[in-house]
Amino acid sequence: MAKTGYGKRLAADEDPHADADFAHLSPRDREIAVFVDHLDVGHAMGYKAIAAHHPRYGQQAVRTSMGRLTLAGQLRWIKEHITLEDDSMRWVTRTYWSRTRRSEEWWADFAHKLKGKDVTEDYLAGLAHAEREEPREEAAAVDEAEPPTEDTAEQPGTAYETLAGLREADARMPLSDRDCHSLESLAAEWLARGATPHDITKALTDGLPPAVTNPGGLARKRLETKMPPQPPPKKAKAPQKAARRAQVTRVLMACGLCDADERTVEVRGGLCDECIALIEAEGPVCGAVPDTFLPGPRREEGGGLVGADEVIGVTERVDILRRAAGLV
Repeated sequence: MAKTGYGKRLAADEDPHADADFAHLSPRDREIAVFVDHLDVGHAMGYKAIAAHHPRYGQQAVRTSMGRLTLAGQLRWIKEHITLEDDSMRWVTRTYWSRTRRSEEWWADFAHKLKGKDVTEDYLAGLAHAEREEPREEAAAVDEAEPPTEDTAEQPGTAYETLAGLREADARMPLSDRDCHSLESLAAEWLARGATPHDITKALTDGLPPAVTNPGGLARKRLETKMPPQPPPKKAKAPQKAARRAQVTRVLMACGLCDADERTVEVRGGLCDECIALIEAEGPVCGAVPDTFLPGPRREEGGGLVGADEVIGVTERVDILRRAAGLV
């Protein structure tokens, strides 16, 4: 399989498989077309990768057949210019496969529609993962709520507990329950302004006279006169800029064999002129191996026939010719 975001891609919805899908192709090209058609989406589409897995054909044969499949309208290599969320840009080459033969005009329209396409999934590593997280079903155990008891219904707050604990910090400040409830709102304001229970206790017990006749009154006076200042208002956070989605900002047709694109060469039928010439120079691909490449009876120069076991090998004949010419 190719790296995520690359490899084989389907150009459009395809009709169900049929025997006539590749009837227009030569036997070898047809066999490679069937092989490519059955590859998973995302499979590497380079001719070397395909030849490494094909049981019959090597790199040159696969390369030539891939070129013929391109000319037949079933393969296209399209370069897409991608703009990412951080404003960085890159060119990537996509390989699009269509089991159905497509015309040059169809492919041109297909490439045109790619512009502006969202390809965020291909570049997930550089984007916010939260956008791709699937909603999770959280199964929380639901326990029957127990009716609150008197102890749990009215739990004292931190402010009350701080005031009630003054007698332990200093025996001269034994506040009554009434005092604690009366002063609770002042102590709570201290906490709201960022003070801690320790700050309150320290403010109410530091520098006490030898005898305190009215602990509640003294505590109120200190809570009011030593009240910490209001904290400065928090600056409103600037709204976070929405992550830019990765988008295709430009498309170019590329040659399927040499990767040159429309900026430097003319691309016709998915190939440049030079690669088309190379494909055409190889001639049609035959399904059967010619008889001249098979062992069997054939004529010698004198007109007689020799059997397969008597046929002079190419290497042996070259040696004979070299000796006759005095080269060895």
